[in-house]
Amino acid sequence: MKTLDRIDLTILDILQRQARISNVELAKQVNLSASPCLDRVKRLEAEGYIKRYGAVLNAQMLDINMSAFIQVTLDRTTADVFNLFKAEVVKVKEVAECHMVAGGFDYLLKLRITNMNNYRDVLGMIVELPGVSQTHTYVVIEKVKEDLGLPVLPD
Repeated sequence: MKTLDRIDLTILDILQRQARISNVELAKQVNLSASPCLDRVKRLEAEGYIKRYGAVLNAQMLDINMSAFIQVTLDRTTADVFNLFKAEVVKVKEVAECHMVAGGFDYLLKLRITNMNNYRDVLGMIVELPGVSQTHTYVVIEKVKEDLGLPVLPD
Protein backbone atom coordinates (compact mmCIF):
# COMPACT_ATOMS: atom_id res chain seq x y z
CA MET A 1 0.00 0.00 0.00
CA LYS A 2 1.09 3.51 -0.82
CA THR A 3 1.75 5.98 1.99
CA LEU A 4 -1.08 8.48 2.27
CA ASP A 5 -0.22 12.09 1.56
CA ARG A 6 -2.03 15.20 2.77
CA ILE A 7 -4.37 15.18 -0.26
CA ASP A 8 -5.39 11.55 0.42
CA LEU A 9 -6.02 12.37 4.08
CA THR A 10 -8.06 15.44 3.14
CA ILE A 11 -10.13 13.38 0.71
CA LEU A 12 -10.82 10.82 3.44
CA ASP A 13 -11.74 13.55 5.93
CA ILE A 14 -14.16 15.20 3.51
CA LEU A 15 -15.76 11.93 2.38
CA GLN A 16 -16.41 10.71 5.92
CA ARG A 17 -18.32 13.96 6.62
CA GLN A 18 -19.93 14.41 3.17
CA ALA A 19 -20.17 11.06 1.37
CA ARG A 20 -22.53 12.48 -1.26
CA ILE A 21 -20.19 15.27 -2.35
CA SER A 22 -19.71 15.35 -6.09
CA ASN A 23 -16.30 14.47 -7.45
CA VAL A 24 -16.06 17.94 -9.01
CA GLU A 25 -16.68 19.63 -5.66
CA LEU A 26 -14.31 17.24 -3.86
CA ALA A 27 -11.62 17.95 -6.44
CA LYS A 28 -12.11 21.69 -5.91
CA GLN A 29 -11.74 21.34 -2.15
CA VAL A 30 -8.47 19.39 -2.45
CA ASN A 31 -7.08 21.51 -5.32
CA LEU A 32 -7.00 18.77 -7.96
CA SER A 33 -8.68 18.38 -11.30
CA ALA A 34 -11.63 15.96 -11.38
CA SER A 35 -9.88 13.00 -13.04
CA PRO A 36 -6.88 12.67 -10.67
CA CYS A 37 -9.24 13.20 -7.71
CA LEU A 38 -11.49 10.36 -8.87
CA ASP A 39 -8.41 8.17 -9.40
CA ARG A 40 -7.36 8.81 -5.80
CA VAL A 41 -10.83 8.01 -4.46
CA LYS A 42 -10.93 4.76 -6.44
CA ARG A 43 -7.46 3.82 -5.15
CA LEU A 44 -8.50 4.59 -1.54
CA GLU A 45 -11.55 2.36 -2.02
CA ALA A 46 -9.54 -0.45 -3.65
CA GLU A 47 -6.89 -0.38 -0.92
CA GLY A 48 -9.55 -0.61 1.79
CA TYR A 49 -9.21 2.84 3.36
CA ILE A 50 -12.86 3.48 2.48
CA LYS A 51 -14.94 0.57 3.75
CA ARG A 52 -18.37 1.76 2.64
CA TYR A 53 -20.62 4.74 2.10
CA GLY A 54 -23.83 5.30 4.01
CA ALA A 55 -26.40 7.66 5.48
CA VAL A 56 -26.62 8.77 9.10
CA LEU A 57 -30.23 8.24 10.13
CA ASN A 58 -32.14 10.32 12.67
CA ALA A 59 -32.77 7.85 15.51
CA GLN A 60 -35.32 10.08 17.24
CA MET A 61 -37.47 10.39 14.11
CA LEU A 62 -37.39 6.60 13.78
CA ASP A 63 -38.41 6.18 17.45
CA ILE A 64 -35.12 4.53 18.37
CA ASN A 65 -34.26 7.27 20.82
CA MET A 66 -32.68 5.33 23.68
CA SER A 67 -29.19 3.94 24.04
CA ALA A 68 -27.68 1.75 26.70
CA PHE A 69 -24.35 0.10 27.35
CA ILE A 70 -24.18 -3.38 28.83
CA GLN A 71 -21.11 -4.92 30.42
CA VAL A 72 -21.12 -8.67 29.84
CA THR A 73 -19.12 -11.14 31.89
CA LEU A 74 -18.85 -14.69 30.60
CA ASP A 75 -18.82 -17.75 32.83
CA ARG A 76 -15.50 -18.94 31.33
CA THR A 77 -12.87 -17.19 29.26
CA THR A 78 -12.09 -19.92 26.77
CA ALA A 79 -11.93 -19.70 23.00
CA ASP A 80 -15.04 -21.86 22.53
CA VAL A 81 -17.13 -19.68 24.88
CA PHE A 82 -15.90 -16.50 23.17
CA ASN A 83 -16.72 -17.94 19.75
CA LEU A 84 -20.20 -19.10 20.78
CA PHE A 85 -20.99 -15.72 22.33
CA LYS A 86 -19.73 -13.79 19.28
CA ALA A 87 -21.68 -15.98 16.86
CA GLU A 88 -24.94 -15.24 18.69
CA VAL A 89 -24.56 -11.62 19.81
CA VAL A 90 -24.20 -10.42 16.19
CA LYS A 91 -27.72 -11.72 15.55
CA VAL A 92 -29.33 -9.32 18.06
CA LYS A 93 -30.36 -6.38 15.86
CA GLU A 94 -30.51 -3.90 18.75
CA VAL A 95 -26.81 -4.47 19.49
CA ALA A 96 -25.22 -1.60 17.54
CA GLU A 97 -21.68 -2.40 18.69
CA CYS A 98 -19.96 -5.22 20.56
CA HIS A 99 -16.41 -4.89 21.83
CA MET A 100 -14.26 -7.47 23.59
CA VAL A 101 -12.45 -5.55 26.33
CA ALA A 102 -9.69 -6.05 28.85
CA GLY A 103 -10.53 -5.39 32.47
CA GLY A 104 -13.21 -6.42 34.91
CA PHE A 105 -15.61 -7.86 32.32
CA ASP A 106 -15.42 -9.44 28.86
CA TYR A 107 -17.61 -7.49 26.42
CA LEU A 108 -19.15 -4.03 26.18
CA LEU A 109 -22.33 -3.82 24.10
CA LYS A 110 -23.96 -0.67 22.80
CA LEU A 111 -27.71 -0.99 22.36
CA ARG A 112 -30.08 1.15 20.34
CA ILE A 113 -33.58 0.68 21.72
CA THR A 114 -37.02 2.29 21.52
CA ASN A 115 -38.05 2.28 25.19
CA MET A 116 -37.63 0.44 28.49
CA ASN A 117 -39.93 -2.39 27.43
CA ASN A 118 -37.74 -2.93 24.37
CA TYR A 119 -34.68 -2.81 26.65
CA ARG A 120 -36.15 -5.53 28.90
CA ASP A 121 -36.81 -7.75 25.88
CA VAL A 122 -33.27 -7.25 24.56
CA LEU A 123 -31.73 -7.81 27.99
CA GLY A 124 -33.69 -11.07 28.16
CA MET A 125 -32.07 -12.14 24.89
CA ILE A 126 -28.59 -11.11 26.02
CA VAL A 127 -28.65 -12.97 29.33
CA GLU A 128 -29.62 -16.12 27.41
CA LEU A 129 -26.63 -15.88 25.05
CA PRO A 130 -24.06 -18.69 25.40
CA GLY A 131 -21.68 -18.21 28.31
CA VAL A 132 -23.23 -15.08 29.84
CA SER A 133 -22.97 -15.14 33.61
CA GLN A 134 -23.43 -11.49 34.54
CA THR A 135 -24.49 -8.15 33.04
CA HIS A 136 -24.49 -4.52 34.18
CA THR A 137 -26.44 -1.88 32.28
CA TYR A 138 -25.85 1.84 31.91
CA VAL A 139 -28.72 3.74 30.26
CA VAL A 140 -27.66 6.86 28.37
CA ILE A 141 -29.30 10.01 29.72
CA GLU A 142 -27.65 12.49 27.37
CA LYS A 143 -25.40 12.05 24.36
CA VAL A 144 -22.59 14.58 24.82
CA LYS A 145 -20.48 13.73 21.78
CA GLU A 146 -21.26 11.51 18.84
CA ASP A 147 -18.77 9.67 16.64
CA LEU A 148 -17.84 12.13 13.93
CA GLY A 149 -15.40 9.88 12.12
CA LEU A 150 -11.70 9.25 12.39
CA PRO A 151 -9.26 12.09 13.11
CA VAL A 152 -7.22 11.57 9.94
CA LEU A 153 -5.81 15.08 9.53
CA PRO A 154 -2.97 16.22 11.80
CA ASP A 155 -3.66 19.22 14.03
